[in-house]
Amino acid sequence: MKLFNQNDVDRRALADATIAIIGYGSQGRAHADNLKDSGFNVIVGARAGGRGATRAAEFGHTVMEPADAAARADLIALLVPDMAQQAVYEQAIAPGLQAGNTLLFAHGFSILYGRVTPPADVDVVMIAPKAPGDLVRREFERGRGVPCLLAVEQDASGKAQARALAYADGLGGAHAGVLETTFREETETDLFGEQAVLCGGVSELVCKGFETLVEAGYQPEVAYFECLHELKLIVDLLQEGGLSKMHDFISETAKFGDFVSGPRVVDERSKDNMRAVLKDIQDGTFAREWILENQAGLPRYKAMWRQDLEHPIEKTGEGLRARMAWLDPTHNQRKAAS
Repeated sequence: MKLFNQNDVDRRALADATIAIIGYGSQGRAHADNLKDSGFNVIVGARAGGRGATRAAEFGHTVMEPADAAARADLIALLVPDMAQQAVYEQAIAPGLQAGNTLLFAHGFSILYGRVTPPADVDVVMIAPKAPGDLVRREFERGRGVPCLLAVEQDASGKAQARALAYADGLGGAHAGVLETTFREETETDLFGEQAVLCGGVSELVCKGFETLVEAGYQPEVAYFECLHELKLIVDLLQEGGLSKMHDFISETAKFGDFVSGPRVVDERSKDNMRAVLKDIQDGTFAREWILENQAGLPRYKAMWRQDLEHPIEKTGEGLRARMAWLDPTHNQRKAAS
């Protein structure tokens, strides 16, 4: 493992560079704002009249159409959603790319799966903060940062890594550490984590646990507390100190139940399914399926999303969360009333 910190950063690598942030969504906004506050010359590429352009201008950024921003920049950060990157690159970035430019991504999907193919005379790098954009910004404002992953796919200038490190430092990432990886490793592990554990795995585990208790005759409100609400308490312990801290803070009864029942729920068959998920990511099956789904207008995606929102755990949760003043009472009361 190679881990960079502030001592490894040469801020001169981007000292005279113009950085174009293409897209002012969750990550784009955090990147642009942090880099500007770090003293870099930042411009934002966003559609005139759009929400992103309006918000960027309110922060004090120079805002222009994506093609104009890309043509003026030395480093172009392509931070629009994955499925939009190919069109934005081809229409707004590729025509103005010059030899020696740096093209930066925060996720490797478009490069790994051939959606974007830059010319050989530009640097292609990745800086991927390991947090949502809102947290990237909040930690920066506190004088800290979140860890970042760094990858160099193409080093045409001989300075690609130095430029990427300077960019990461501008985000605040060098405070927490910048871990070297590859586009392939970042993309495949990120997709796997989302699908098998963080999003797909957790949401299915929660829903199946809730269904099991309700089908056995228990109150849905009690099942909600046990299978969803208290999950945050455990996740916080895991994030703060791993398995050891979780074990230190749960009861002896919970700990014994963990040891004897956890492997019954998530067993070798579950792991075989995880291996199958990973294989689909590695061989491009998932990427092809997701690309085709977008091209078809997202019919399955929308149906599955609607199915999730109609699950009984959502109705139960809306009513309970509306009474939890420490959350977002306005949001939750509005949801419960709708």
